[in-house]
Amino acid sequence: MSVKSTAAKPRTPRTGTGTRGGAKRRGGTGEPELVQLLTPEGERVQHSEYSIDLSPDELRGLYRDMVLTRRFDAEATSLQRQGELGLWASLLGQEAAQIGSGRATRPDDYVFPTYREHGVAWCRGVDPANLLGMFRGVNHGGWDPNENNFHLYTIVIGSQTLHATGYAMGAAMDGTDSAVIAYFGDGASSQGDVAEAFTFAAVYNAPVVFFCQNNQWAISEPTEKQTRVPIYQRSAGFGFPGVRVDGNDVLAVLAVTKAALEHARSGQGPMLVEAFTYRMGAHTTSDDPTRYRLDEEREQWERKDPILRLRTYLEKEGLADEAYLAGIEAESEALGKRVREAVRTMPDPDTMAIFENVYADGHALVDEERAQFAEYLATFEEGH
Repeated sequence: MSVKSTAAKPRTPRTGTGTRGGAKRRGGTGEPELVQLLTPEGERVQHSEYSIDLSPDELRGLYRDMVLTRRFDAEATSLQRQGELGLWASLLGQEAAQIGSGRATRPDDYVFPTYREHGVAWCRGVDPANLLGMFRGVNHGGWDPNENNFHLYTIVIGSQTLHATGYAMGAAMDGTDSAVIAYFGDGASSQGDVAEAFTFAAVYNAPVVFFCQNNQWAISEPTEKQTRVPIYQRSAGFGFPGVRVDGNDVLAVLAVTKAALEHARSGQGPMLVEAFTYRMGAHTTSDDPTRYRLDEEREQWERKDPILRLRTYLEKEGLADEAYLAGIEAESEALGKRVREAVRTMPDPDTMAIFENVYADGHALVDEERAQFAEYLATFEEGH
């Protein structure tokens, strides 16, 4: 795999006109300006600043990653609907953004995720069953962050960007050439923690890439309520470069993220990548997206499906035949079955554990709440 980029200089912000998030549109196409190497129709295109050269095996590997990640994600959603998980945050539609960026990292790089980076976790070698254990409530993450250089999921919106910046500052002081990548969403871009992380990263020239998956909806809040300019342009105000990439184009995401990580690890400081994508499903399984967005919008983005896009290219180029595609489908079904069996054999969560370790020496109010909850649970026992 080889990647070429000349994108080390900050871009001059452009004023958007009449589009969601203030995005300037490309020459009459109605599409925002972004880095793209593979069109929605599966055609390879060139970009003046970014390029990538992948072997057939590497291309097929990206396709496999996305298919298996989507299958695992679908199984997790079904398990939640059947009462096996307490909650699930689906990544449906964002597979290219996650697999492309995840495969751009080196083993010694460190990843700080939010709670939706299931595809990145897959790339870092985290067992999907451990992710499900967390959402079932039987563990607090289930994996050793230092084993995979993949931090535990972060529910607090935006806080992981500060953690990533601090880690990156430490890595620079240690004299390593590893880089750090921090994931966050378009909604988190409005958090003060993210702005503070940008400030510290810029001032200390920290080797960190801020990777924003702009799926255009922060729960029910559209991006136009978060910013008047494209998110990637915000970095210019802090003194470091930003770039917007087609988040449904796994090749472009891989090329841009790899270049951004090299930019950071080579001592040039932080960089912001905005992956322009779309959340095809609900924010989480407790959300109903039909209440705040139109079906036509989703249908429009389904035509830009990241998996179908790469599959079309592979078939056009003769890099994947029916036997190969069927094999991947069979592997994905086996993965779905494995994670379902893993969840079904997990113990039920300890319902009283929520009251443990709240205070080091205990607290009267917690004791009172514990007693009230135990009394409530007792009403479900047989004979009550």
